[in-house]
Amino acid sequence: MSSLFDEPVDDAPRVDPGAPLAVRMRPRALDEVVGQQHLLGPRAPLRRLVEGDEPMSLVLYGPPGTGKTTLAHVISLATKRQFVQLSALDAGVKEVRAVIAGAKRELTYAGRRTVLFIDEVHRFSKTQQDSLLSAVEDRIVSLIAATTENPFFSVVSPLLSRSLVLALQPLSDDDVRAVLRRALTSDRGLDGAVTLTEEAEEHLLRVAGGDARKALTALESGAGAARAAGTEVLDLATLETAVAQAAVRYDRQGDQHYDVASALIKSIRGSDVDAAMHYLARMVEAGEDPRFIARRLVISASEDIGMADPTALLTAVAAADAVAFIGMPEGHFALAQAVAHLATAPKSNALTVAIGESVADVRAGLAGPVPPGLRDAHYAGAKKLGHGATYRYPHDAPDGIVPQQYPPDALVGKDYYRPTSRGAEGAIGARLVKLRAILRRGR
Repeated sequence: MSSLFDEPVDDAPRVDPGAPLAVRMRPRALDEVVGQQHLLGPRAPLRRLVEGDEPMSLVLYGPPGTGKTTLAHVISLATKRQFVQLSALDAGVKEVRAVIAGAKRELTYAGRRTVLFIDEVHRFSKTQQDSLLSAVEDRIVSLIAATTENPFFSVVSPLLSRSLVLALQPLSDDDVRAVLRRALTSDRGLDGAVTLTEEAEEHLLRVAGGDARKALTALESGAGAARAAGTEVLDLATLETAVAQAAVRYDRQGDQHYDVASALIKSIRGSDVDAAMHYLARMVEAGEDPRFIARRLVISASEDIGMADPTALLTAVAAADAVAFIGMPEGHFALAQAVAHLATAPKSNALTVAIGESVADVRAGLAGPVPPGLRDAHYAGAKKLGHGATYRYPHDAPDGIVPQQYPPDALVGKDYYRPTSRGAEGAIGARLVKLRAILRRGR
């Protein structure tokens, strides 16, 4: 197998030297593709598909900048097929049918098959996707459909059943670093015109967040700024100016990663919305995984707020869903809304204490048998065992609650949940006093 930095053969198509760096550096052979070794390694499915020149249709699923468009071009070049690209943003059924008609002519008169690449196929309506079915079924076109959304929700089942679904993984920092270093030295890229300091390289990795296209776009902007300043060295200060994004000096895998995350949660717990917003901004600007931030907010909503404001958990979960749905950078608005809600909400750790004490008692052996009235009475023979015989149905009572033993004998009278007087828990606490009085009446 060729090296990662090998150049393509001489008959590879030339690129416009005025094209964006990301376009000029697009790989032209499988061995130039960085990452995705689960698809491209020896005997991996995509490599077998290309090297066997099979007229197969694919759905490529993965985050932005992981190489979906690149793989489509590489497959076309490797198999010497006609390549046609459509975007679901501006193509409809009419454009799809025109491509299929052209593919039929190409196959009939030139004996050459067509690769039809559709970017953002999840934006196609069901009717638009259905218009592809017969051409894919008859292999008039080899469809390569790219999507950032789960295809099992966004692509119609008949099209999925006719295609091989391949999931692309986010690029690692080492993958993006390899892309950047190749662009610095390749004659298709910057051809040694600038060098990159270590600090600037690390900042590019943070800015990219696993997106090779974003990394190359930022590098091209920084290189232009360096040349305009009359220097061949692209340093951090020049790069920051070029990409308008200040370096946030913490390593996402290092101690400060946890320090800043801890500061965010503790600021929320302490109800300092301004400090919390600051730490959120630092994490976002450092290229922190937004899913990590969202997970921490969901935990905080229950751990530090709980029933003092039950809607806090709904907001945190909605923010996590929003980030997964729209991605970054726009996802930071949803994260900011969740941070503001959580930081300004009344606080209670009563739930945290309740589950902690409950777990401790279970681990200490305070369990015991389930009271007979609560045991399952639906199977044959249960009544003979007395299961459910003493159970009283709460809905039969005017207030929907009856005196009845629910916990095992060893835990009767044990109060795990002790609401505070803050927020909604004030009303909950007052109601809980009445509930426990009724439940435990006569004991």
